[in-house]
Amino acid sequence: MALLTQTSVVGLDWGTTHRRAYALNAQGICVQELSDNEGALASKGRFPQALALALQQLQVTPQLVVMAGMVGSALGWHEVPYVDDSVPLGALARHLYAVNDAAGTAPCVMVPGYRVRNQWGQPDVMRGEETQLLGAIALGHTSGWFVLPGTHSKWVELKDARIVQLRTYMTGELYELLSHHGTVAAAIGSAPSVWDAAAFADGVRAAGQGTLSHQIFSCRARVVCGDMPAASTKAYLSGLLIGSELQDVMRGPQGAPLTTQFKLICSPELAVHYQTAASQLHLATEVLDAKAAFIAAIAHLQSTWTSV
Repeated sequence: MALLTQTSVVGLDWGTTHRRAYALNAQGICVQELSDNEGALASKGRFPQALALALQQLQVTPQLVVMAGMVGSALGWHEVPYVDDSVPLGALARHLYAVNDAAGTAPCVMVPGYRVRNQWGQPDVMRGEETQLLGAIALGHTSGWFVLPGTHSKWVELKDARIVQLRTYMTGELYELLSHHGTVAAAIGSAPSVWDAAAFADGVRAAGQGTLSHQIFSCRARVVCGDMPAASTKAYLSGLLIGSELQDVMRGPQGAPLTTQFKLICSPELAVHYQTAASQLHLATEVLDAKAAFIAAIAHLQSTWTSV
């Protein structure tokens, strides 16, 4: 099988459970891609072989390999130190971590995550999302609030391509835990879930009516009191958790909204739920393609790295 000869760089978005790889030519255009379940957990103890297999499946011999995400965490290949918000996103190429135990001859590097402290000194961290944010900047989006939903939803404020605020919400993780364990899961029972748009909207509305731990119990109360069928519980829970993110941002630390508009970097499926909730709360949204942002970031890192 012939190898692609014009491959300049391979970028890997290497998360905890999933891995996506993109081979770019000298013009920064994606010419081959791969998606599999060889995440950091599955690759534990055999990262050099896992990388070599990905390159083999892509049929490429790159000049550079750039890895981002949980592959650079404590549970990954190497634990890459975080940088802080004094490092502009555009300067990430100067902080790439060299991987010296990778198979093959191409240089392999990892993108560091960010550690950002709020006004009270409380730290927050992200690893992987910074690469998509760099891609958004490369695509011309240099300021404003950006939301990267997922297991841990990240809200990041940029000003002139620099990170000034970072907030993490455990929305996806809480949804999975509550859906399968404990009181809410018991309320769901064996009922086959249906997407109930009205229940989702009720959840978004309820998120502004009390603390989250109190409102979570309403998932059960609504079912046992006959206000909501068990099959609608997951839709209500989804609205409640996403709504709590939006309500928190709308309140802000001094009671004034942090923002009334934000840009989503995520899959179309997640974007729909956030857009629906935002519209209900009169917030404006714009969707940026997560794949396009990642590819733009890898192309930027490759071009900057060669000049460092």
